Amino acid sequence: MDYIEECVRRVKAGEVDCFEPIVETYKKQIYIYCCRMLGCKQDAQDAVQDIFIKAFTKLHLYEAKVSFSSWLYKIAYHHCLNLIRKRRVRLRVSRLMKPAGHADSVEQTLERRWFSEPLEYAMNKLSVEERNLLVLRVFEDKPFSEIAQILDKNLSAVKKKYARMKQKVIKLMEEKGGTELCEITDSRTKIEC
Repeated sequence: MDYIEECVRRVKAGEVDCFEPIVETYKKQIYIYCCRMLGCKQDAQDAVQDIFIKAFTKLHLYEAKVSFSSWLYKIAYHHCLNLIRKRRVRLRVSRLMKPAGHADSVEQTLERRWFSEPLEYAMNKLSVEERNLLVLRVFEDKPFSEIAQILDKNLSAVKKKYARMKQKVIKLMEEKGGTELCEITDSRTKIEC
């Protein structure tokens, strides 16, 4: 994306209006990524805004050694990771404070059904790093080389981790009775039960 690199160069030179085409190019992709990582539309909308603010304020640190897309996804990954950690703390506290017999709200129920039940079950059992790998490879259709850049890992380690994670997802989906729903695909890989 030479156009994006040109926009980045111009923003760094002080033409802040040139950041708008960058946002327009990536906002939908980053939103979908955040939805899949966080499992909540509202949290994803808030995260996208925060991610682009961080990208704008840290743009001076970007170097064209990696693609801008990889750099942006790396910011998104770390932002989602922090939100998930905070959510876990809030969840632990709320469980301590939650009265017995409390029912989930309609919104909470809908959020749980964002994915098919077997896939949601499997994704909830994955570590944050495994979930990120699944989202980047299967849903975002990123090549292993770009995923390695985003995660700061070497290429062979990412491929091995993906192979292990794929088997884990298949097993977890089978546990939940999702054998007919086990066709998680990307253009290079197909997870089959």
